[in-house]
Amino acid sequence: MHRSEHRYSCEVCNKAFGHPSSLGKHQRLHTGERPYACEVCNKAFSRQLYLRRHQCMHTGERPYTCEVCTKAYSHQSSLITHQRMHNDEHQNKCKVCTKAFSHQSHLIRHQRVHTGERPYKCDVCSKAFVSQSHLKTHQRIHTGECPYTCEVCNKAFSDKSSLTRHQRTHSGERPYTCDVCTKAFSRQSCLLKHKRIHSRERPYKCELCNEEFSLQSDLLKHKRIHSGERLYKCELCNKEFIQQSELLIHQRIHTGERPYICEVCSKAFSRQNILVNHKRIHSGERPHKCELCNKEFSQKSNLIKHQRIHTGECPYTCEVCNKSFIDKYSLKTHQRVHNGERPYVCDVCNKAFSHRINLKKHKPIHTAEHPCV
Repeated sequence: MHRSEHRYSCEVCNKAFGHPSSLGKHQRLHTGERPYACEVCNKAFSRQLYLRRHQCMHTGERPYTCEVCTKAYSHQSSLITHQRMHNDEHQNKCKVCTKAFSHQSHLIRHQRVHTGERPYKCDVCSKAFVSQSHLKTHQRIHTGECPYTCEVCNKAFSDKSSLTRHQRTHSGERPYTCDVCTKAFSRQSCLLKHKRIHSRERPYKCELCNEEFSLQSDLLKHKRIHSGERLYKCELCNKEFIQQSELLIHQRIHTGERPYICEVCSKAFSRQNILVNHKRIHSGERPHKCELCNKEFSQKSNLIKHQRIHTGECPYTCEVCNKSFIDKYSLKTHQRVHNGERPYVCDVCNKAFSHRINLKKHKPIHTAEHPCV
């Protein structure tokens, strides 16, 4: 378009346009007018095009698909940016790890992973971040702002990714699939954790007893065994527990609740894992096999204990005499030698024993053939 064709000029910035509608759209930058409102969340826009792009967030529509990898996008601009990753001429590669990026700005931000640079600092708590967007999301912790709202349940979130993950609880979408067993997950982090079942990777190790875990959360819970920390307390009997789940299960002792019922024999259990193990009595299933001697077990915990016979590992040590044991139960039984505890009591003569087997041997004394003296 030639300059002579620019017949409509903005009175504020003197920018010229060839059509009055183009001038009208431009002037909204100065007036702040946003005549196009979203019917779902009431967010307003200066242009109808911007509204259509925004509505893709609610509908989930992704009309722009990459011909190379079939990845789909809601905006054409996002697709164009993505396609640069397939074009070697436009790749910006990191010299440290050779990872490639479609934008140089993304490469610069990535390089901070290697340099440790965190140029964006929170003025409230001084926490520093690699990118400005991460800082902006973090600051919502202090302001309490939650601009992303679920259309189904109205639950609000501080960042868009959290909303996207949450929406999968309503849609049932599970976009992350295991390439070994095809099990699907709603979060990539859950898929990564699941894959450790197949790889048997246990990257989290206890510094005190060398026990290894596939999840960091399991390691943190385990460490409370050594520290003695018990955060969860039963209000009825004051018994304390390391995990909240253990407290909830314990409380069923007081309520008598047994919500897990065997479909074969109708026996009820307070824990789901006990029901799963019980069902193997009927099926004869022994899914856990020792790689060294091929012995099979119905419970994974029994396999782990069995494997210590081969390794010689005794991770449970008595603090009094330093004697070590294969499993926690054996240590607990041994400790009664030192503390004098006798938890097994005869219901006839009240005689107490430190081991259940000793009580079992004692009981025949009270039969008619062996009257109590």
